Amino acid sequence: MAASVPAWEKRYSRKLLWTDLGVAVVVVFTAQLVTSPYVHDSAIPHLGTRRTVFALVLVGIWLLALAAYDSRNPSVFGTGPGEYKRVINATMMAFGIAAITLVLTAPFTLHREMMMVAFPLGLVLIVVGRWVWRKRLHQQRRRHLNTYRTIVVGEPGHAAHTATQLRANSINGFELVGAVTNSDVSGEILPGIPVLAHYDRLIATVDAHNIDTVIITGSSALSPSQLKQIGWNLEGRHVDLIVSAALTDVAGPRIHIRPVAGLPLIHVDLPSFSGWKYYTKRILDICLVLLASVPTAILVAVLAALIRLDSPGPVIFRQPRLGLDGEPFTMFKLRSMRTTAEAELPTLLDQSEGNGALFKLRDDPRVTRVGRFIRRHSLDELPQFVNVLRGEMSLVGPRPPLQREAENYTAAMNRRLLVRPGISGLWQVSGRSDLSWEDSTRLDLFYVENWSITGDLLILWRTLREVFSAKGAY
Repeated sequence: MAASVPAWEKRYSRKLLWTDLGVAVVVVFTAQLVTSPYVHDSAIPHLGTRRTVFALVLVGIWLLALAAYDSRNPSVFGTGPGEYKRVINATMMAFGIAAITLVLTAPFTLHREMMMVAFPLGLVLIVVGRWVWRKRLHQQRRRHLNTYRTIVVGEPGHAAHTATQLRANSINGFELVGAVTNSDVSGEILPGIPVLAHYDRLIATVDAHNIDTVIITGSSALSPSQLKQIGWNLEGRHVDLIVSAALTDVAGPRIHIRPVAGLPLIHVDLPSFSGWKYYTKRILDICLVLLASVPTAILVAVLAALIRLDSPGPVIFRQPRLGLDGEPFTMFKLRSMRTTAEAELPTLLDQSEGNGALFKLRDDPRVTRVGRFIRRHSLDELPQFVNVLRGEMSLVGPRPPLQREAENYTAAMNRRLLVRPGISGLWQVSGRSDLSWEDSTRLDLFYVENWSITGDLLILWRTLREVFSAKGAY
């Protein structure tokens, strides 16, 4: 038989439990301490004791709600949004139950102030606690710790594709041991991932290699009855069975499972480029730009003076780019290169580190001293707030292409033009200039297909971190 539940899962779950308990106790009793001076009622005997008892009851309700929402289930360890959603819903339920209980059994005014302090503080700290452990788990998984020993089952080509995707996202915790295929039991599907066995030796392979997770590719040659039999054979082995659908680059919120006549049908929402989400995104762009307008104007004025002192020429660099539906517009940037940069470009093309469609050069000699600093921290992009207000760009979106780049687009790449280009985007928070042309294009297309308001806010948050770190910028 294969191994039991991984020991690290139990340790991690206990750490989350102790963290949740610590957060609950600190939040509730801090709120009680802060609000005690505002609660006076001499007519109520043992007021302090009653408030302490209620605080303990609230801690208990909170922990039970976290357990009821299965917030420490291994399936959400390190996932981020999925885990945060569970702890937030559990916290809201706990405080809702507590409030209703107070209304029905005791004077609510005795605990009103405490609840008003504890609820928002608790929402923040319970998420922060999970965020800290998530970051710790990701660090460990990059060192190949706290992972699941995994085999991929399917035809060699599809198994290799699935393995490639899993390797590129090591923080998900799948340590690939090998593959089980319907072909000859020899060789490797990828370097370092050997073919371990044929389909008919799957269960024996699971036992022999101490496997925690079996992933069956969406295009495997297994029949429904064979798949069901595999599930039965894995019972009692504490092995997760995962079926990978033949879908790539589709975000989770667009996927819904609809059981129909015993079939687990996967419904995929089509990308949305209009409607309420589209208008909400536009309103969000305008509001955030206006909120940042005063500090941005001051910073741009300082940088403009430095640019003028550093090299002759205009402060603002104007360049034609393509926007929504391929419409040309003039994009504004703080000038970071010599004014002769465009004329010098042909002499540098043979040194390009990009592909034929995109010029990239890590130590570009055309960049000025001030330009190198503002490019490293993406401060040259600040004038693009004007492009956002004019409706030509968005705060988040695909990188705005040059006309010569778009001329090399395939039909799939043209989908980048279905939304407004962005000052930042997935490419900005996933490596910036260190990305290859293929990777940046893939990320842009993923964004176009899966964008959401929540996703935009997360990208903006990550952008701030990337700007300060200056990683991957040149």
